[in-house]
Amino acid sequence: MNALALLVALALDRWWGEPRARLHPVVWMGNYLGWAGRHLQRNARQTSPAAADIKAFWLGAFYWLAGAAVVGVAAWTLQQAAVTLPRWLGPVPGGLLAAPLLGLLLKLMLAWAMLKNEVLAVEQALRPELGGSLAGGRARLSWLVSRDVTELSESQVRESAIESLAENLNDSVVAPLFWFVLLGLPGAALYRFANTADAMWGYRGVYKGQNWEWAGKWAARADDVLSWLPARITAVLLWGVGGGAGWTALRTEAARTPSPNSGWPMASMALALGVCLRKPGVYALNAGGRSPQSHDTTRAIGYAAQALLVLAGMASLAAVLIAVGGPT
Repeated sequence: MNALALLVALALDRWWGEPRARLHPVVWMGNYLGWAGRHLQRNARQTSPAAADIKAFWLGAFYWLAGAAVVGVAAWTLQQAAVTLPRWLGPVPGGLLAAPLLGLLLKLMLAWAMLKNEVLAVEQALRPELGGSLAGGRARLSWLVSRDVTELSESQVRESAIESLAENLNDSVVAPLFWFVLLGLPGAALYRFANTADAMWGYRGVYKGQNWEWAGKWAARADDVLSWLPARITAVLLWGVGGGAGWTALRTEAARTPSPNSGWPMASMALALGVCLRKPGVYALNAGGRSPQSHDTTRAIGYAAQALLVLAGMASLAAVLIAVGGPT
């Protein structure tokens, strides 16, 4: 059932895309985290951003754990409702409905189609022949990244979009599927909650006038732990389909970023494309590579799509093997 649900989820993501925001559970997670974050910042120390703030740390941990508990229980309840349909309705129609229903629920944790379309939109907004401009590309990029885009050059806008594609391929597809295979729908939902919390709270120091150094530390470390293996799986998938440099080069480049995880898929993509991907003043991945051109965005999306096809086969097989080897 999990293997079929996984394939249904990927098909729905491709053909359906994202539901309306008011119906999207990840948006609900963000709404909760926004509310909790406002309460958290009222108790965070703003006058000494670098000083240890144990109260804010544990309060952030409490809000994170409370949200994670609600998400986990809700996902488990929905999963149980799906898998017990055959018992309540019989093999027909219960057995025929169970996997599609579970796949629909899993799809809500995936966002490959949206990610691909947003990266393409940045490229289209840059190209003058399509009515675009550098200002338009910067504006569209601001939908994807949290960094300041106002001074980025055309090449830097493109680099940022490709970096976002590689990093979010893990966050929006590979990691949720990894945890779904291991822990079912609760695993995928808990990962998306943790990743959303990291995106909203996991900043170093002061961000937009709020001190997240200690208030967001639990969220940041939880995401680091849950993303550690999936990020490396994403890098290996991109490395395999892109025919990039050797493993030693990948490890060396991945270590250049401050994050223990995001550097892996980004470095793998940079090596596969033969381009340099950089964040000014922070890192340069594959520094000897050329600046990315318009066709590199298309190539990057192609590599990501191929990696996703390989992942679908591997994850489905793993789900079947886990089911066969599990308790009867």
